[in-house]
Amino acid sequence: MYGLWKPRVLGAWKVPATGPVIFAVNHSHNIDGPMVMGVAPRPTHFLIKKEAFIGPLDPFLLGIGQLKVDREIADRTAITDALGVLASGGVLGIFPEGTRGEGDFASLRAGLAYFAVRSGAPIVPVAVLGSSDRTSRLIKGLPPLSSRVDVVFGDPFEAGDGSGRRTRQALDEATGRIQKQLSAHLDHARRLTGRPENAGRPAGR
Repeated sequence: MYGLWKPRVLGAWKVPATGPVIFAVNHSHNIDGPMVMGVAPRPTHFLIKKEAFIGPLDPFLLGIGQLKVDREIADRTAITDALGVLASGGVLGIFPEGTRGEGDFASLRAGLAYFAVRSGAPIVPVAVLGSSDRTSRLIKGLPPLSSRVDVVFGDPFEAGDGSGRRTRQALDEATGRIQKQLSAHLDHARRLTGRPENAGRPAGR
């Protein structure tokens, strides 16, 4: 990541040095996950759609500890693997919007709340800005080489209400709390980096 672009990493000191952590990352470009993996202060295991595990990428992604997930079903193997990462004190990376889009945390799936409430791990919001502002003329689909991409880590927070409940209502309430925290962090990250309001959204939108 540092060889191809110019990442500017802010707030990395806020990431707990030990213990289970969940990175909640906005997602507007395919390099967002690799960028966070490359600049995060701790090794990160992302839940990645199974469609990405093709050809030589399959053994490579598995070899660096990434987790394959089938988004069309309740993938129990992926759920077990993700909880295992947290149980062993590792860092789990999640795109809470479920898929690449506006990257504004406007629509969250319940998976992030489930992992946070079930494991008790704190959530660290991560805003990746600048990855989708422009595309390279040399390599279609990638940001211009040597362009700046900002990665802003936020303050860790707890998703649960302290009751330990894991009911549907509890998860819905946790998702609401998470969304407010992530949206506030994204607004803060934009102000901090001087990025425009539409930073992080796919080019052309």
